[in-house]
Amino acid sequence: MCPLFFTPLLICVFDHQITPLNIIKEYMQEKPMFVVRIARVVEPPLGEISLETEALIRSIKEQSEKVLTLKGILSPDVLAILDQIEEPGRLADLVASNLKLKIEEAQKILETFHPLQRLKKVNEFLSKEVQVSTMQAKIQSQAREEMSKTQREYFLREQLKAIKTELGEIDEKAQEINELREKIKKAKMPPDVEKEANKQLSRLEQMHPESAEATIVRTYLDWLVELPWSVSTVDNLDIKKAELVLDEDHYDLEKVKERVLEYLGVRKLKEKMKGPILCFVGPPGVGKTSLGKSIARALGRKFTRISLGGIRDEAEIRGHRRTYIGSLPGRILQGLKNAGSNNPVFMLDEIDKVGIDFRGDPSAALLEALDPEQNFAFSDHYLNVPFDLSKVMFITTANILDPVPPALKDRMEVLSLPGYTSEEKLKIAQQFLFPRQLEENGITKEQLSISDEAILRIISQYTKEAGVRNLEREFASICRKVARKIAEDEKGPFPVTNLNLHKYLGPPKFLPEEELEVNEIGVATGLAWTSVGGEILHVETTTMKGKGNLTLTGHLGDVMKESAQAALSYARSKSKELDLDPDFYEKLDVHIHVPAGAIPKDGPSAGVTMAASLISALGRIPVRKDVAMTGEITLRGRVLPIGGLKEKTLAALRANVKDIIMPEQNKKDLEDIPKYIRRKVNFIFVKNMDDILKVALVPEKAQISSATTKEEPGEKKGRPEGLPISLPV
Repeated sequence: MCPLFFTPLLICVFDHQITPLNIIKEYMQEKPMFVVRIARVVEPPLGEISLETEALIRSIKEQSEKVLTLKGILSPDVLAILDQIEEPGRLADLVASNLKLKIEEAQKILETFHPLQRLKKVNEFLSKEVQVSTMQAKIQSQAREEMSKTQREYFLREQLKAIKTELGEIDEKAQEINELREKIKKAKMPPDVEKEANKQLSRLEQMHPESAEATIVRTYLDWLVELPWSVSTVDNLDIKKAELVLDEDHYDLEKVKERVLEYLGVRKLKEKMKGPILCFVGPPGVGKTSLGKSIARALGRKFTRISLGGIRDEAEIRGHRRTYIGSLPGRILQGLKNAGSNNPVFMLDEIDKVGIDFRGDPSAALLEALDPEQNFAFSDHYLNVPFDLSKVMFITTANILDPVPPALKDRMEVLSLPGYTSEEKLKIAQQFLFPRQLEENGITKEQLSISDEAILRIISQYTKEAGVRNLEREFASICRKVARKIAEDEKGPFPVTNLNLHKYLGPPKFLPEEELEVNEIGVATGLAWTSVGGEILHVETTTMKGKGNLTLTGHLGDVMKESAQAALSYARSKSKELDLDPDFYEKLDVHIHVPAGAIPKDGPSAGVTMAASLISALGRIPVRKDVAMTGEITLRGRVLPIGGLKEKTLAALRANVKDIIMPEQNKKDLEDIPKYIRRKVNFIFVKNMDDILKVALVPEKAQISSATTKEEPGEKKGRPEGLPISLPV
């Protein structure tokens, strides 16, 4: 071997043999190519081969055989050549020449002149080659096994198919295709939908059964054939019977029941009509969800319900595209599939709890489904074919309408379900709640009874709600305690009365607002609406020497603070007519406080109450304790209408206040108040703040110079001390 740099066009002229020093003896020519005289390298003699060298030679021979075996190129001739070589240098050169070495690695071997050292370097590279060849053989073996397994399964499947054909049995794939074709015919889809289903079926027929695309198409066809395209239930058009069903399940709620019966009447006269889209709005526990079930039972339709609370993904309503893994139709089509008919009563619960995030706006996706002019061709992203929702009776529920987008609100017919009065809760408890709890706890009427006075006390002092959920929980608590006594072999019966109620439920949880004992200066009684019913508010005002600062406390919202500022501005503008010090705003600080400071309060309806309390404090005139008021005040003293008339009236009755001052424009809302409540209350309707002061301030001390309102036709004066006209009902 000639350990030289591999320089192109280098011609070597060999001279005598020397040791590995001064290999190039002479440069004979440089251009156009190098011509040099070199000395031949002579390997140093090893002498007797040691045990280490013998072991190294054997290791290299064995590893060489292993590499050749892994690569599949081992032959008897190669083995014979390897066995015959005993010189370390020759063996190293032979093995190195057959290894796939990099240029740097080959150069290192060429530059190693000592045979034993060269043999050791070759052994290192050979060990690495053994590892690489072993891994390569393993990878190739796995690939061959996988290919052979797939080929084997294919051949077995084809043989099985041939055997079934010989035996006259139908192929599973062909059988599945035929079943799907029959289901498509039975589904009675619209022509366009049936055309799309047959197209997808043809695609499935040409696919391999085990492919991923075949699974997607098969799932899609399963959804198409299982949807109720032409399956409808027959409506119960017996209006009298439907009315009995509604009355059996729910007490009162006359407006809702009347609307359902009107729909049945029109349905009886016209067979093909669009289903109504109703929205029940009311506080928790008034029976919105259960009313949907009752309507379905009265109509003889299937009932399905989905809860929209917390939904933030638009795809929950309209489905996912089929390109996504695990995609499904939206909740609406899933509900129709579960109902098994295309005209169920479909309840969308908690529509005011729908959220919005980066995945879209679910309430916007509901616009098409809840529009009678569009939902006859509702398009779901998964199906991508129109589905007729016009026969579905949609019912949505909400606690408040403010979060519902205006476009969605416009598509629904809103029916308000206000809170129940104490008398209504008593009837509901007697007819529905208490008997149900007796049955659920395994108690008979003979073992446990409860008096009407005890029920009314539970309503007023143990629950604070517009609905009846907590009332039923209190009944359940009583029944559990009685059930334990019966299980312990105590003898009944167990009557629950007003006197022993505390033994079952403990001390009262809620005490009614204390009635004012005397007419006080600067304290006026207002009325407020809450989600659990009405409340009374005692607005307190005090004045102190100062520089005209206005302090507002009681956890008031921005709107309520603005009402207080409007009341102060009104008092300043009317200081002469109200016989107030014209410069009071420069000499006095005014502090208005609404008790229960931990409870947030907001809204404009306490404006007149704040004005009355403020004027009372400035004029040192007491406010009548037996008068409650509500209304929004303007800077000119006009009284604007308010909402929640029924709830506020009930709050006044609970506080034993019989005279209620209301805005004139709220007369029309008296129809929402039951007649037996209207008989107990004296409504005083006013147009401006002057009228309120005539009623609210103690008459003999009130000095009001502005004109009173004109009399309404048919009304007559009858209240003493110049009180304005009231409307007793």
